Amino acid sequence: MVDERDLVIIEKLRRNARSSYGEIAKELGISDVAVMKRIRKLESQGVIKAYTIIADDKAVGYGATSITGIDVEPDHLFDVASALKEKPYAKYVAISSGDHQIIAIIKARNSEELASYHSEISALPGVKRICPSMVLEVLKFDEM
Repeated sequence: MVDERDLVIIEKLRRNARSSYGEIAKELGISDVAVMKRIRKLESQGVIKAYTIIADDKAVGYGATSITGIDVEPDHLFDVASALKEKPYAKYVAISSGDHQIIAIIKARNSEELASYHSEISALPGVKRICPSMVLEVLKFDEM
């Protein structure tokens, strides 16, 4: 069970995965060792799955991004979602209850490459149509 202190630790690590035990301990008013034990427990329980960074897309070669809704035939939902999970250009894949059965974030070097990825997705068995929305500018991004 995750308690209030664990939630503070998780939020602190979300903002800066390199936060020291000491920094977190000071904020919580507990010892470094207590923070370390809590973090290890959260890791072993699978609450903390990984530590990561947020890179500037353009600096690392991604010049085009789309948030893409994918409509699929019901019998192919999990097959299409599984196929997308394996594509390196699909950075986020979720089954949705909204307008589209699958939502994906697709990243590419440029708009031509992005268009080719959209064509590849459209050709997957069971895909009825895709509805890509090009990201023009990211105004806020919090780790999900």
